[in-house]
This record gives sequence, C-alpha cells and structure tokens, in this order.
Amino acid sequence: MQTIKGPAIFISQFIGSEAPFNSLDGICQWAASLGFKAIQLPTNDKRFIDLQLAAESKDYADELKGKIAAYGLEISELSTHLQGQLIAVHPAYNDLFDGFAPTELHNNPKARTEWAMQQLHYAAKASRNLGLDAHVTFSGSFLWPLMYPWPQRPAGIVEEGFKELAKRWLPILNAFDKQGVDLCYEIHAGEDLHDGVSYEMFLEKVNNHARACLLYDPSHFVIQCLDYLQYIDFYHERIKMFHVKDAEFNPTGKQGVYGGFQSWINRTGRFRSLGDGQVDFKTIFSKLTQYGYKGWAVLEWEDSLKDAQQGAKEGAEFIARHIIKTTEKAFDDFAASGVSEQFNREFLGLD
Repeated sequence: MQTIKGPAIFISQFIGSEAPFNSLDGICQWAASLGFKAIQLPTNDKRFIDLQLAAESKDYADELKGKIAAYGLEISELSTHLQGQLIAVHPAYNDLFDGFAPTELHNNPKARTEWAMQQLHYAAKASRNLGLDAHVTFSGSFLWPLMYPWPQRPAGIVEEGFKELAKRWLPILNAFDKQGVDLCYEIHAGEDLHDGVSYEMFLEKVNNHARACLLYDPSHFVIQCLDYLQYIDFYHERIKMFHVKDAEFNPTGKQGVYGGFQSWINRTGRFRSLGDGQVDFKTIFSKLTQYGYKGWAVLEWEDSLKDAQQGAKEGAEFIARHIIKTTEKAFDDFAASGVSEQFNREFLGLD
C-alpha cells in the first residue's frame, strides 16, 4: 500500500481575467495559501504553460517546474481535455466545438483534428520533460447523439465508431508509451468513453494498450446512477489519476437522469463542492489506498451553488482529512508468536 498524494487542485475552473487567477504566479500563490501541494495544469492557455515549448525544450520545462516549486508546489499532471475532445467530433457538434481550437482552424474539421492530434503528441513529450507519469484527456465522441436513439441505431454504427476512435488514438497511445507516460481518459458524459462498458469496448479496439488508463471521478457516476465503488474493484489496475469531485442525484416525479433541459442548478443530478454531495469518499479513499493507488488526489471544483473560493478552501481541507497515511505495521503485531519454519512444520504435522 501507498499513501495517496495530495491535496492537489485542477486550476482550469479557476483561471480568469482578474488577479490572482490570471497568471501562473498568482494562482500558485493562491493555491499554496490554501494548503494545496500540487496543481493540475490545463494546456490550452499559454499564460500558464506553452505546451509545444514544454515538449521541445527541457530548459523551459525545468524553468516552469522551478517557478511552481518556488511556491512549495508541484505539477501533479497536465490536462488536454479540450484538445482530446477534438480527436473525435460528430458533425452535429462541429460549430460548437470549434471554440476549443485556434480561430484559423474553424470550419475545417480535418485540420482541427490534425491539430488536436499534434497537441496530444506534444503533451506526451511535455509530460516526460516535466517528470510526470500520467496525463489526462477526453476521448472525444462520434456516437453521443446516438446514446438514446430514435429511430434505432443503424446496424454496425457503434462498431464503426469505436473502430475509428481507436484508429485515431492508437498512434497517440504509442507516443505516450514511448515517453513512459500513462494516458488517462476521464470517463465522462458526452464522451464515447462514458462508463465501464464503453471503456472496455475501446480497450478491445486498441488491443488492451497498457497506456490506455483511467482518471477516476465518482461525480460522473453518481449522475449516471452507476456503482462508483464497485467500479474501483473492476478497474483499479487502470486507475492512474483521481479527481475528487462531489455530486448528488435527487430524482423527482418530474425529472430524472436526463435533466429536463434545465440549468445545472435545477437538475436532479448536479455537481457539488466536496462534502455537500452524496459521494462516499471515506470508502473511495480506503479502496484506492488498499489497491495501492500511487497518484494524486486532485480537487476539481464544479458547483452551481457555492462560491469557487470557498469550495477550494474547504476542498483542500476535505482532501487532507481523507488521505490515509498507510500503516507500516499490523495492528496485532504485539501478539506475534515469532517465526520459525521448523515450528510451523511441526505444528502442521509435517515432520
């Protein structure tokens, strides 16, 4: 067993146009003041990291690490959620997802996909230059519009979608393998990889690639009514990253899983600040510790009720309370009767 590292914080939801959230120095000073020990860095904002430069220049990567270390922090992982989303886009979402890419690529899905793939290749090299062992992304989606289809899905369309998804991701997975970095898919609504079964379908298509790993975020499973504790039992060997995010699901006679087209605050399933939702984090931290999870516990804050800074402050304290310092001895060592192979054999009647 190993003690989980943390607390860390995913800064994506905090980045803004005003201090301290508009610069790396500002956000590092803020995070450190709350007790965080690491930051998870999104890679789509050059104010915080130049992804291509981090991939191509070890000196730049070292300087970036040094700047963050000056505040008593580490980089837990890099994130390419937005770029990963663009690896696979159903045409229905082309215009909406153009906002995730540079303006010169808008209205050009082919060029946008090529750009996204290159971004993931940069992420593999940048992670290695920064001394990181895991990276998080989204899978993208060809099939989400067919999640609850009417009329019924055409025969073979799901298989064709996963075949193409694997074709696009396999070279990227190989690039991460070359750099010795696990590529962790955040299993998430809106992605083709949104639960255990869809992840297994993808895993089969990429030949059970050793680097096709998982970021575990129980909040997405609460909203799907999926057993998020048994999920750990099934996939603990593939879980290499952990978003600590709370959620609640309170169905009514008028609204259920699909949310009735309501805003987040009015949905039956919604994300909450840590401790305000329904997730059993005591059991989660126990299971991950028991299974030897070696990574960071990273706060991801998303809540339509509570102020972000209050959520962050409480989140750091919440994670710190839940991290289990693993024991170095058995609780019943005081009653040990000694070790002797000869005694054991005689006791078992073997001699």
